[in-house]
Amino acid sequence: MAGREQGREKPPIFQANVPVFLGSAALIFAAIAFAASAPSFAASVFADIQSFIVREFGWFYVAAVATFLIFAVGVALSSMGRIRLGPDDSEPDFSTRSWFAMLFSAGMGIGIMFYGVAEPVLHFASPPDGEGGTVEAARNAMQLSFFHWGLHAWAIYAVMGLALAYFSFRQGLPLSPRSALYPLIGERIHGWPGHLVDIFAVLGTMFGVATSLGLGVMQVNAGLNYLLGIPIGIDIQVALVAGIALLATISVASGLNRGIRRLSELNLTLAVLLIVFVFAAGPTVFLLQAAMQNTGAYLSDIVGRTFTLYAYRPNDWIGGWTLFYWGWWISWSPFVGMFIARISRGRTIREFVIGVLLVPSGFTFLWFTGFGNTALSMELSGAASMVAAVEADVAVALFQFLEHLPLATVTMTMATVLIITFFVTSSDSGSLVIDIITAGGNIEPRVWQRVFWALTQGLVAAILLLAGGLAALQTGAIAGGFPLAAIMLLICYGLFTALRQETARQRALQDTMPVALGGGHPPVPWRQRLSALLLQPTRERAIAFMRATVAPALEDVATEIRGRGMETELTVADSKVSLTVGHGGEDEFRYDVSLRGVVLPAFAMSMLEGEREGPERTWRAEVSLRDGGQGYDILGYTKDQIIADLLGQYERHLHILHMQRTG
Repeated sequence: MAGREQGREKPPIFQANVPVFLGSAALIFAAIAFAASAPSFAASVFADIQSFIVREFGWFYVAAVATFLIFAVGVALSSMGRIRLGPDDSEPDFSTRSWFAMLFSAGMGIGIMFYGVAEPVLHFASPPDGEGGTVEAARNAMQLSFFHWGLHAWAIYAVMGLALAYFSFRQGLPLSPRSALYPLIGERIHGWPGHLVDIFAVLGTMFGVATSLGLGVMQVNAGLNYLLGIPIGIDIQVALVAGIALLATISVASGLNRGIRRLSELNLTLAVLLIVFVFAAGPTVFLLQAAMQNTGAYLSDIVGRTFTLYAYRPNDWIGGWTLFYWGWWISWSPFVGMFIARISRGRTIREFVIGVLLVPSGFTFLWFTGFGNTALSMELSGAASMVAAVEADVAVALFQFLEHLPLATVTMTMATVLIITFFVTSSDSGSLVIDIITAGGNIEPRVWQRVFWALTQGLVAAILLLAGGLAALQTGAIAGGFPLAAIMLLICYGLFTALRQETARQRALQDTMPVALGGGHPPVPWRQRLSALLLQPTRERAIAFMRATVAPALEDVATEIRGRGMETELTVADSKVSLTVGHGGEDEFRYDVSLRGVVLPAFAMSMLEGEREGPERTWRAEVSLRDGGQGYDILGYTKDQIIADLLGQYERHLHILHMQRTG
């Protein structure tokens, strides 16, 4: 018997999985030292790495990303989509509005600010095939932009986030990428195989986020140059990295609810105001028409573009664009995946996948339509030479675009603030995720560790800028994503295996005999059931029931099972009594009885026993199993009836294990 609950001890100063923390830090600082000591040589090495991966493994990136999209949609549409990311009775931790805001800010906020104008214009001027500068080139440019920033990108995030949320919140494993491989390697996730997976995840996250930070600071520099005349240069950009990294450090130190959530909601508000302004100040009717046509063209050609590698007409375009994006999104997947897993507890798989795929993609499509189509309209009509502006400096393109619209100073100021806040939310979210991984899945690690990783991210971004600017950033993203792509394919297989077992278990539950609610062994007499239904006890009465009836019942069962040589664990407290039975490598059985205060029904206001604790509260003793609350109350049962209910649930569990062995 484990005894009664005890008060929490003060956590240690250093909370980490030491091999992952030290291994990740050592590799990251080794890369920093290499790039800082010989920037020219490092730039050459980075270019060779990118060229090799694109030439030899471009097909692998394309196949992997296609698999992720098919997998995510298939799981959501199947019966697996009804499974909840947490116990069956759990509810979402955040409102839908806050959830959407954090999804958007963490995923690709800096990227759409940097490429919202530039990418469509560059595809228009230099398409992968066909003649540039034509109306047809403009249509294809928007399709390519949608393709790079749409469902494929968010499917990568959805796969990683879904695996992390399921294995952590549903199966009770650490919130760490290693947990997603549990169906494949079992307990070895806690050894060196798991350590290596987490180290790769930290490296991919670090270099993926550093890529975004590098892009963001280049654009902040351009905005400050337009607004305040601050010169554009690498020294200014490094100083900006340092300053904004400090802001991110303050945000990440304040935690998820206060810092990251509030900044994410600010980001979404500013982004909505900016896109509404562009639609209103630009060619409104044309933009509304283009939004519909762009989306239709994207969906109609999605299969062909997904598998296009230009095998019959090889060119360098795919390496600088599509494969760069796939590597960037994959390298971001542990970061964004863990972040959206952390904020998605309590949602169903179907709700999770639909939300993650459609909502951010929809907003991104509107963003590219507003900024990209307006820029192309300016170019085609001769109102502005956007091609020349973008080719001169991609980072400046957004501000030159806003100069041609009303209220330019106001909108450029708003855009600069938005880039900075996106910068901060990307950095603090990434720091939090890396800290969780290196802390072994602890979702509330020490603040100083978050600060360490936030400052390290700023240092990596600064060094990559010094070692080759945008080219080095692109190489960091592509190289960081390569090993993660292979790991993610294994994660898909492991997640599918676990979800298939879960659905089989649910089907087996439906095939077994009902228990409780009058169907126990023996059944509860009807007068006793009626009395229990109408009983509205105080907390004192409920606690007395837990002490005098529930605890002795579960203790008798635990003693009997132990006497048969099986492992059991019994935990007793005033508000919860829990019995766990181990089955070796198979799923354990857990039977919990927990007190829960509920609103007193109106019909029972005059029936409450004793003095009420509050105007409308009574108490229930609810049964929970490994999958969550079962929705029924046993307060008022006798000791024998509680044992009968427990054994009925245990019989179900053994039947499920049998079905899994034979299925």
